[in-house]
Amino acid sequence: MSDTSKTVKSDSSEPQKAGGVIEDQTTVAPADDPTAAPIAVVDPRLLVREEGFKGYVTEFKRKVKGGELGQIPVVIGLIVIWTIFQLQNDRFLSADNLSNISYFMSATGMLAIGLVFVLLLGEIDLSVGSVSGLASALFAVFVTEHGMNPWLSLALAVVTGIAIGALHGWFFAKIGVPAFVVTLAGLLAWNGLMLWLLGSSGTINLPSDSGPIHLLGQNSFFMDQAIIGAYVLAGLAVLLSLVGNFGEQRRRRAAGVPFRATSEILLRVGLLALAAFVSAAVLNNASGVSNALVIFLAALVIVDFVLRRTTYGRKVFAVGGGIEAARRAGINVAVIRITVFAISGGFAAIGGMFFAGQTAGASLSAGAGDTLMLAIAAAVIGGTSLFGGRGTVWSALLGMLVIQSIRTGLDLLNMNTSIQYMITGAVLLGAVVIDSVSRRSQVAAGRG
Repeated sequence: MSDTSKTVKSDSSEPQKAGGVIEDQTTVAPADDPTAAPIAVVDPRLLVREEGFKGYVTEFKRKVKGGELGQIPVVIGLIVIWTIFQLQNDRFLSADNLSNISYFMSATGMLAIGLVFVLLLGEIDLSVGSVSGLASALFAVFVTEHGMNPWLSLALAVVTGIAIGALHGWFFAKIGVPAFVVTLAGLLAWNGLMLWLLGSSGTINLPSDSGPIHLLGQNSFFMDQAIIGAYVLAGLAVLLSLVGNFGEQRRRRAAGVPFRATSEILLRVGLLALAAFVSAAVLNNASGVSNALVIFLAALVIVDFVLRRTTYGRKVFAVGGGIEAARRAGINVAVIRITVFAISGGFAAIGGMFFAGQTAGASLSAGAGDTLMLAIAAAVIGGTSLFGGRGTVWSALLGMLVIQSIRTGLDLLNMNTSIQYMITGAVLLGAVVIDSVSRRSQVAAGRG
């Protein structure tokens, strides 16, 4: 007797409920006996929630076996890194050191945000370091040599970065030049233009009290001199999470599809609140939350919304998942590619302004050295796939936490820079290996 079955619609016109959660229920009947009583088939996510804690454990095991690791490896890695460095030097987890980590990761983190978009397409942008350096040089020239308003100079520098990225995307999408080649050419060309702008001295100093430079300086904090600043941010994060989660629950309930139970939402938000307020307390024991970190986190929230909640974000994932399928779905692939590279260029320029804020000037070191490699490593280590179609913007935050923790920890131990490069390279290789193995596991499980 054949096990093949066919799906038929339920006779009930009303959605079924179980445990306060609407079931997305269908029924199936044996193909060789259509008159047999149909068997209800319930969305597996509902079964998980009905089983309580045991159901979530079972679902977690299923995801791990199927290669759906998410950001678990990087979180575990971060815990291991912090534990090792704390055992080697008890100052590592001090408030002052954690404050330094949070501040200095923001500049490269901005570059990593833009790179997440590019990596989601399965491509690479090698020019972000040079674009960030060029943006800081343009800003310095506008302010010091032409007496332009600092905020207008900032806007022009960012627009320049967006235009450069769009140019790279045009060559890639319209002419067909590989992104690797286009952005490699950009790396060289824009670095040369930066050197020309900086002149023989190679450095242009900026007034530390000038607009963006003061805002992004190491001694500038959110709600300066007010200890409640960090707690205000933590409370805002919790409030936004509550509104977002309950809003999604309401929309999914109205649509008659599975949604998270209220108890699950409260647990998630409670864990976020614990992490947010503990972080706020730690940073307040230092000097507070730097403006650079606040802007970085705000950018993450905005970009996460764009990628997960807008049509444009879904198109980016679709193009990264399969170009031909995206074309057949009516997506203008060329436009998505051009805009993605424009976004990468824009965030590179913003990152350049962060570097200028850290040093109160523009110099040859802005965007040079290992900046590009660290930005790429941050996105990949944080969980964005090099193969495209899978990732999250929060990988920029997690990846930068890992990288900046390694750099700061090795500095505390007076380790040579060569050791830092070797360890960061090993971590990057490990992240790519995990990504590759995860991808193969998903294919084997029929979800790749």
